[in-house]
Amino acid sequence: MNNAPSVAAQIIVTIIPIVGIVMGCAVVFFYLLWNYKQNKLLIEKGLYKPASFNISAFSLLTGLLLTGIGLVLSVFILMMEGKTYNLLGGLIPLAIGLCFLTYYAVRKNNPQK
Repeated sequence: MNNAPSVAAQIIVTIIPIVGIVMGCAVVFFYLLWNYKQNKLLIEKGLYKPASFNISAFSLLTGLLLTGIGLVLSVFILMMEGKTYNLLGGLIPLAIGLCFLTYYAVRKNNPQK
């Protein structure tokens, strides 16, 4: 007896991810469509209120998270592998996090919209 999977099993294993991706795309499409229609009706009735976005809170939170993650990754990779190109996996989020924190500090000192 050979241990090769049957052709039907191979086809099913191949089709399942494709169907999952198609169904996921359909769900996202209908969510966007219904959200668009809802916003359109709210605008027509004069009840629409645009969502506010606090860029300062976003930059502070994102900066803290990325700095922490980047610092931990950098130290871990440095301890495990030394100074290699793999260290960029920690230095890049660290640099982005520090840039967000710098932006937060600059915006806090100069509150302009």
